[in-house]
Amino acid sequence: MPDLIDKNMLKTFVPASALNSENFHELAGKTFVEDVAAGKEIFKEGETDRKYVYLLEGQLEISSSKGESKIVMAGTDMSKHAIANQQPRKFTAIAKEDCKVARIDSDLLDILLTWDQLSGIEVDEIVTEEEDGGGDWMTRILQSKSFLQIPPANIQAMFMRMQDIPAKAGDVIIRQGGDGDYYYIIKHGKAKVTRTSKTGSELTLATLGDGDAFGEEALLSEAKRNANIVMSTDGSLVRLSKEDFNELLKEPMLSWVSSAEADAMVKDEGAVWLDVRLESEHKNSGIEGSVNIPLFMLRLKAQTLDENKKYILYCDTGRRSSACAYLLSERGLQVYCLKGGLVERAG
Repeated sequence: MPDLIDKNMLKTFVPASALNSENFHELAGKTFVEDVAAGKEIFKEGETDRKYVYLLEGQLEISSSKGESKIVMAGTDMSKHAIANQQPRKFTAIAKEDCKVARIDSDLLDILLTWDQLSGIEVDEIVTEEEDGGGDWMTRILQSKSFLQIPPANIQAMFMRMQDIPAKAGDVIIRQGGDGDYYYIIKHGKAKVTRTSKTGSELTLATLGDGDAFGEEALLSEAKRNANIVMSTDGSLVRLSKEDFNELLKEPMLSWVSSAEADAMVKDEGAVWLDVRLESEHKNSGIEGSVNIPLFMLRLKAQTLDENKKYILYCDTGRRSSACAYLLSERGLQVYCLKGGLVERAG
């Protein structure tokens, strides 16, 4: 049985070092050390393995069919990042001496990062009844910026597919740590948003009223719920399943562009690249000229973006950028996502 990676070593890797404690331990428990003998292949040009490969000990050489080559040594700044990470692989990696490497499932790491960076946004982005002044729940929903972008046929289908849910005071609608399965809207009644600490105490973070929607961030990121929603009064809600939410609301608000289409938009239309990864990731492999706003900073930095410009969002795979794009679309910004992320970007 291979050995699990030393957590102190894993803490030196980007972007794993940015994970919160719970998600970091989740990753550490699934990351193993692999011994590679000198002269052995670590990965091959042209293959798609969806793994981040990190060099722990020794040195390796990456080379391409175009004649490019580079030596990577453990302990250097380069080795803190995944080696030649594009998919399909643009390089072949060969151990120059006996090496130790770690392979991390890219989907697992990306999901954990997305969970981390969306943590708190779900609660903070809620507009409360007191702030908005109440009003008919359906009118409030239809007048929001996000629904102005949804095709009328989708909105009609959404209302047809929504399920009415009667609720009593004290009912737990969403439980922290649960799966993201539904998108909710309060028809009438009040609810509170609470978060349970590790000590078991509960903190009330916000109150919700008629027309408030919640639950979309967990659906966007395939994440666990990061708060509880508990009814404060009797009332009623409507809910939309994850599958219907993705089909009717999420996908119409996401515009995917290929690498070539994105480059043309930047050149011909003045579109701006927006990197939603961590600052350390951006510094290592950001697209030249791009702006960097990490997903977890979205709420604080969204107002700095120009509503008259087009933004092309990117991350490694497209998962973080799609979550960010949905949230920015709700604010009426013109946003696009790089299909496949950086790992599939040509060049």
